[in-house]
Amino acid sequence: MKKIKYLMIAIMAICGAMNFTACSDDDDDAKENNYIIYQNAVNKTVKSQKKNSKVILLVAFGSTWQQAYDAFDATVDAYKAAFPGYDVFLSFSSAICINRAAAGENVKSRNFYAPPFWLNAFAQDGVKYSEIVVQSLQVIPGEEYTRVINYIKDFANNANGDIDDKYLANVTLKLGVPLLQDAESDVNEVASQLHTLFASIAKDGIVTFMGHGNPDSYDTYKANVRYTQLEKALQQYSKNYYVGTVDMMHNFKTHVLQRMQANGIMSGTVYCVPLMSIDGDHGHNDMAGDDDAWDNGFKLNKEGEVEDTSWKMFFSHMGYSCDNSTMVEKGLLEWPSIRQVWMNHTKDAINGEPLDYYHSKNPEE
Repeated sequence: MKKIKYLMIAIMAICGAMNFTACSDDDDDAKENNYIIYQNAVNKTVKSQKKNSKVILLVAFGSTWQQAYDAFDATVDAYKAAFPGYDVFLSFSSAICINRAAAGENVKSRNFYAPPFWLNAFAQDGVKYSEIVVQSLQVIPGEEYTRVINYIKDFANNANGDIDDKYLANVTLKLGVPLLQDAESDVNEVASQLHTLFASIAKDGIVTFMGHGNPDSYDTYKANVRYTQLEKALQQYSKNYYVGTVDMMHNFKTHVLQRMQANGIMSGTVYCVPLMSIDGDHGHNDMAGDDDAWDNGFKLNKEGEVEDTSWKMFFSHMGYSCDNSTMVEKGLLEWPSIRQVWMNHTKDAINGEPLDYYHSKNPEE
């Protein structure tokens, strides 16, 4: 299975959040040169495309799948249509995704850049947007959302000392929160929209949503609870809805199976749906891939999960009808009604007070 552990991401992010790594004194020059190259590239893009005095920066974790790129491009287009007074740009927060995209993994090489490059470009001479709105495309307010907040804080505090302080004192900064930021309004709204999309399937089959989740040690703001809350909200509509993850303790596919069986669902058709902004590596591999560790049974690891086995193959071996035909390969951004929830958060941010970057927008529960 292709699971990127958060510890590895955190370590690599320290070295590579700016889309480079440095390992020796000789590499320091390359690091500086790469930084300049990347910043100049983003500066040029922003200057050439600037049409408005205000801007929205969409921040996604990233991906290296064409389907994901198409979803991101469609999202940018949707934002431009919905917010005509704003320029709209997209950034990746994952150094791994940025580097792999540039290397052309899975698809044609494409350059993405980390949020700090875009924020710095927004403040350059000849641009200097009067309002900057950063919209998190994360699903839950967890570890990756924390990074988004910190990007804004570093920018606002002029962490590198290379931005005009007078400009920073006057620019308006705003932050759009993740899809499931609020424990009640967001969870209930997303549950309602998902039920509208999958009600016909849930009448006769089991609909399992696969989120990412955070390992316990990286469960920032205890955000994992949103998956549990979403399942509870969905089950108000039907007991055939379940929400699991690839990286949340006690909520792997094995635990989804346990909850299904506890509700008396011992057979039937299982549909699998990515509960992620895009259908990328996790959707194509962890959910719908052909990885299969079945050997007259499965062995659970110490966390109670079955490794090296996709959701498709797992539920199939467990006696359910689950195959390629029951894989719903669309990320959340590909459903306009779900994407609208993110866009509503952007509207709320624009209509709300400027961001108090000393106190991040954390969930209350």
